[in-house]
Amino acid sequence: MSEELKNENSESATKVVEKRVTTTIIRRRAKKVVEPEVPVQPAQEESAVESATQQVLQPEAAPQETAEKQPAAEPKPEQIVQEATPQEIPSEKAEPRDEGGESVAADEGLKLKAPSEAEKKIGVVGHIVLERPAPTPQQTTVAADGTVEIISLKEDWRDKFKRTRRKKSRDELEMEAIQRAGGLKKYTEDDMEPSAAAVGDRVFQPAISGRKKKTVRKDFKKTQITERKAIKKIIRIEGEISVSALSQTLGVKAADIIKRLISLGVMATINQHIDVDTAQLIAEENGFTVENTAFREEEILAEPEARASAGNFVPRAPVVTVMGHVDHGKTSVLDYIRKSSVADREAGGITQHIGAYEVKHSKGNITFLDTPGHEAFTMMRARGAQLTDIVILVIAADDGIMPQTIEAIDHSKAAGVPIIVAINKMDKHEAQPDRIRQALTEHGLVPEEWGGDVICVHTSAKTGEGIDRLLEMVLLQAEMLDLKADPTIRAKGVVIEARLDKGRGPVATVLIQEGTLKVGSYIVCGSVDGKVRAMFDHEGKPVKEAHISQPVEILGLSGTPTAGDDMVGVADDRSAKMVVDQRREKMRKRGLSSDIHISLEDLSARLSEGESKELGVIIKSDVHGSAEAVKDALEKLSTDKVKLKVLHSAVGGIVESDVMLAAASEAVILGFNVQPDGKARSAAAADGVEIRTYRIIYEMIDDVKKAMAGLLSPDEKVVEIGAAEVRNVFRISKVGAIAGCYVIQGKIQRNAFGRLVRDQVVVFEGKLSSLKRFKDDAKEVAEGYECGIGLENFNDIKIGDVIEAYIIEKTAAVL
Repeated sequence: MSEELKNENSESATKVVEKRVTTTIIRRRAKKVVEPEVPVQPAQEESAVESATQQVLQPEAAPQETAEKQPAAEPKPEQIVQEATPQEIPSEKAEPRDEGGESVAADEGLKLKAPSEAEKKIGVVGHIVLERPAPTPQQTTVAADGTVEIISLKEDWRDKFKRTRRKKSRDELEMEAIQRAGGLKKYTEDDMEPSAAAVGDRVFQPAISGRKKKTVRKDFKKTQITERKAIKKIIRIEGEISVSALSQTLGVKAADIIKRLISLGVMATINQHIDVDTAQLIAEENGFTVENTAFREEEILAEPEARASAGNFVPRAPVVTVMGHVDHGKTSVLDYIRKSSVADREAGGITQHIGAYEVKHSKGNITFLDTPGHEAFTMMRARGAQLTDIVILVIAADDGIMPQTIEAIDHSKAAGVPIIVAINKMDKHEAQPDRIRQALTEHGLVPEEWGGDVICVHTSAKTGEGIDRLLEMVLLQAEMLDLKADPTIRAKGVVIEARLDKGRGPVATVLIQEGTLKVGSYIVCGSVDGKVRAMFDHEGKPVKEAHISQPVEILGLSGTPTAGDDMVGVADDRSAKMVVDQRREKMRKRGLSSDIHISLEDLSARLSEGESKELGVIIKSDVHGSAEAVKDALEKLSTDKVKLKVLHSAVGGIVESDVMLAAASEAVILGFNVQPDGKARSAAAADGVEIRTYRIIYEMIDDVKKAMAGLLSPDEKVVEIGAAEVRNVFRISKVGAIAGCYVIQGKIQRNAFGRLVRDQVVVFEGKLSSLKRFKDDAKEVAEGYECGIGLENFNDIKIGDVIEAYIIEKTAAVL
């Protein structure tokens, strides 16, 4: 034990004094104190340590325990021995551990001094409890007589350490974390992000206990405030949109949209549809963008660019339309050219649908279109003028220019088609060709003989005069027009006529304008589609291919197309159905909007009850062109008194469903070149439906006019027949007053109507109840004679009154 104390005294003991400042901790080294070696008895070590511990931890009991000891002087701070650093612990010795696992090696390097009052409190220095494991290290106290008293520190100092340990502040914890991470790193300007704001150097200062923590304002990164990106407001429209739907989508009142449309020159009601371009203008004014999501049938029907750019154009046959007034010989001229008798097969000798024929000439082929000349077939003539390359205007030399002739001239001018005038019926003695030329100049057609550019040819359908020259002029005009087309592209054409055949189904007469149509091809005609099952030329012969400018009849359509519809070939059945479905949807929307729309005239007619009559008709025809012409002609017959309403117009025979529709709507059925079947006749007889069939259109129109006139009440006309002056009044019981009169004008008839006029005021107007000549009843009394007149239910008759007699004549109403 003495050797260990000697070694400890020989080691350089270091005394550390702590001084806490605001920025850092300064550690000083105390002077080394060498104490003389004091021998200690081993037997007395434990008792000495225990007594010393009691003196340090319980200073109140110190006088009793150390009464025999002489107190030492107060040591200086340098004499207080603190815990040695770990480097001062001998390396050859293992670190002793206490019961809690704490190291006690640091206490083994302590140097012992003479006991003092300060050393009694050696267990706590700067809030740090120094552990004194038993039996070593020891604390000794030097008495006055030189003896050494050993005090054993036996108290468990851990509890005291826990009670006295101060909780570290947040700044201290952060500082320790920074030191563990390697300390603070100072970044240069190059290392910092350019967008970051400059941050000054800050020195960490631990918070002083008991003071409020000073908040440091941080310079946050400033982000530029940007406006919110506007959201695109898009309206998706499928081709067209109604005003009401556009109003709901935009959130704008429908009245405001209608006002804007009126300012743009578009008249539309709230339920009518407007196109995409018009909707685009309205939407852009309200901050919206319109996106047309409609099905683009152009993409399906468009020709591939590679094939379209090839430009394999070849000369084609001209399409010639024969036009003119009714009975001027159009079909007869064409018959002579074709060496046939088409006119004999037409009802009434007039053409009632467009006929397409192909004529082979020595100088080339010509396709002729024969149009009706009757006024009811205006649409057919207009359609023929749009399809043709050249117009042959047939004018009868003995009749001159008629209304339909002028109309044909206007249609040709509107279509921009050259006109060749055929002055027909030159075989008649009444022919006056010069008068025809003079009349042509009044309508802007100057003949070549008079210095113009209109070719005039004298013809006769009976003798054949001028027919060859007429064909030569047609081919010459076609050569000047340089007519060409590409036969390699997709087939395109136009529907001339369409009908429903009992045995073959829908049949369409199509004029091929581009490409080549083959059997088995898929086509679209207006709102119907189909696959070409068979084709026939104008003579009824089957053909496998139809070339440019060739008219053919097509079988295999899903329905009856409308005359004038475009025909186009498609790749497959799926493409055809997509196009047809889209077109039908458009037609459905237009039909809904037109049904809802009510004009002011219709509203006025509904309000005037009983003043307007309505005649409903159902039209069935053999071909679509004739049905269209009949419908147009009948609708023109409507007047303010009688409205004619076409409930249904279709191609085909009269069937039972037509009779059911007529019975429900109290309409009549008009058939043009068609007949009803057995079921339709039976149903019509049972329901009392009238069916009328015609083969000539003007006979139908005349009958419809008569039927419309029969709906009107007959016109009533008041006819004054005479006057009589009252010269006496006879009062008869059970009869009443009888006026004795003298006829001063005309005559008085029995059962006539009379007015009683008194002082030029009509007092009574009604029927005459009796007329007598003396005591006998008289049928009439002439002027200059006396008579007795009784008025029905009126007795206030006075002398001097005048009775005016009149009758009411009823005449048939005129439309």
